[in-house]
Amino acid sequence: MSPRLLTFMVAFAAFLGPFTQTVYAPILPELGAALATTPLMINLSISIFTFVLAFMQIVYGPLVDRRGRKRTLLVGLAIYVGASLGCFLAPNIEMLLVFRALQAVGIAAGAVVAVTVIGDRFEGAERGRAMGSFQMMVALGPVVGPVVGGFVGEHLDFHFVFLLLAVVGAAALLTNAIWLQETRPVGATPKAFHPADYLDVLRNHQGLAIMLLSFVQYYAFYNYLVFMPRVLDTSYGLSASEKGLVFLPLSIAVVIGSFAGGRLLGHWRARPTLLVTAGLNVLSVLLFLAVAQWSLAALVVAVSAFGLFLGLSLPVQTSLLMDLYPNNRATAVGSYNFFRFMGMATGPVLGSWLFQHGHLGLLYGFAAAVFLVAVLHAQRRFR
Repeated sequence: MSPRLLTFMVAFAAFLGPFTQTVYAPILPELGAALATTPLMINLSISIFTFVLAFMQIVYGPLVDRRGRKRTLLVGLAIYVGASLGCFLAPNIEMLLVFRALQAVGIAAGAVVAVTVIGDRFEGAERGRAMGSFQMMVALGPVVGPVVGGFVGEHLDFHFVFLLLAVVGAAALLTNAIWLQETRPVGATPKAFHPADYLDVLRNHQGLAIMLLSFVQYYAFYNYLVFMPRVLDTSYGLSASEKGLVFLPLSIAVVIGSFAGGRLLGHWRARPTLLVTAGLNVLSVLLFLAVAQWSLAALVVAVSAFGLFLGLSLPVQTSLLMDLYPNNRATAVGSYNFFRFMGMATGPVLGSWLFQHGHLGLLYGFAAAVFLVAVLHAQRRFR
């Protein structure tokens, strides 16, 4: 199999995580009505998926190092397919929550295995390009998910969203079973996992700085996803479809940035590139804070800048991690993904408290401040 096809094959398994996270967001009211439950319980079906997805990263990391890449991925995808069918058949919200948690247990393997396989198979600039393609696929997940889910839910029935997930999961399972070859280094002797292995990962100060930076980036990113609609409501009175169009440049910018970021590694050194792109991310948050309430056009520019610089930094982060942890890559990736997903989960929770009285400056000012602290911490560690 060509390296390009290999990259997209494993990246597709990672894409299914954020895709599944958001795929039925447009039909939440219909889902709640069909299952005769409250909005809180329906929203919990998304939250529980995110928290389980985050926790399972630290479970799969050492598992992939010990049991191998292919076997772990295939078991995870099989669990995901079965859980998706369970969601399709769930007669009530309680069963849906159980199967949503199992979906996350299964598909969490995708992100860990994909990054580890790319780290095993590629070196130098080729690794950077492959990481860029991987991050582009992952960035597409939350963008494509609501579009596909809304279309299926409108023209068929909300149950068929979960049947679709089972079908695409089965396709990913079949293709990886046939074509993915084990990439764990030959002669590597797996050792029994011990929780101290994660302490070893976190003792690498540069690796920990990258993980903290990823947490803050995704915390800020989900501040945009969750709270920007309120800004668009109160300041500009946009309709639902118009608000969706405002999010489109952000999504496109993340995808373009992720693709381009991998290419930059062939020409620029990784550590300065990460610091520059992350620093520009901080400035884009401050720009958004300055213009959000007086110009819609300027708001779109600021949001697009955030997405672009976020995308540019992501392949750099994962490429650096592959170099920093040559002997326990999957465990390091599991830690990195845990920090990243916890940033996603923390953004809406802490942001709701900061924004409870509509204090835009408090919400995004806090995000910019912690973002700057994370960049300065990384700069100090990279020395």
